[in-house]
Amino acid sequence: MTQTTTIPERVVIVGGSSGMGLALAAALIGRGAEVIIAGRSSARLADAERALPEGPGTVRSVVTDITRESDLERLFTEAGPVDHVVTTAADANGAYQPIGSFDAEIGRNFVEAKVIGPTLVAKHARIAAGGSLTFTSGVAAYRPAPGASIVAAVNGALASLAYALAVEMGPIRVNVVSPGWVDTPIWDTIAGPAKTERHQQMAARLPVGRIGHPDDIAQAMLTLMHNPFITGTVLHIDGGHRLT
Repeated sequence: MTQTTTIPERVVIVGGSSGMGLALAAALIGRGAEVIIAGRSSARLADAERALPEGPGTVRSVVTDITRESDLERLFTEAGPVDHVVTTAADANGAYQPIGSFDAEIGRNFVEAKVIGPTLVAKHARIAAGGSLTFTSGVAAYRPAPGASIVAAVNGALASLAYALAVEMGPIRVNVVSPGWVDTPIWDTIAGPAKTERHQQMAARLPVGRIGHPDDIAQAMLTLMHNPFITGTVLHIDGGHRLT
């Protein structure tokens, strides 16, 4: 009897050293995938590799700044052909600010990280036909709050980018996951010591009665990656936040 060898899928996660990206990496390793996590900090990537569980899949890391085209070109040259690419990277440091004191430089940095960067990912990634590219936006685009105008604008732009790329890049599928409030390390920057209190207040508002966990978003990403009939779609994983 002739035995056939199944080639594991290869997935690049830009922003895979923490939070939602790290949860996705763990899920994929458990499914036997070859995972490449990319991020700006070599120390955080090393910590992520140590934290990820052993499984049938494998993981390696590549130091990459999503705002630098040369870094992305090198990343995807090293990665070679891939089945799926997911971007979760975003530098939201200082992005939440009242319009009256809007800092243009911080705004530009946020646009670079969350719109230009993913566009360059689409440019350089060598994704197999029928594979997928998934962006990560956020509920701020659909349920904006005072002091989050640039955050809302940038997240909304990702949806339009995905619609256009789904048409241009087909049969490669391009989608967006739009999380609500998720307990990830970025909240340490956004809220600092008030994080727990703010999370409790939001949980009380949501129909599901809690805020999100990284695994919730990872499962949504897996759906977009592996359903061959989904493209040009924004998948809202927000616990009903848009309804409150």
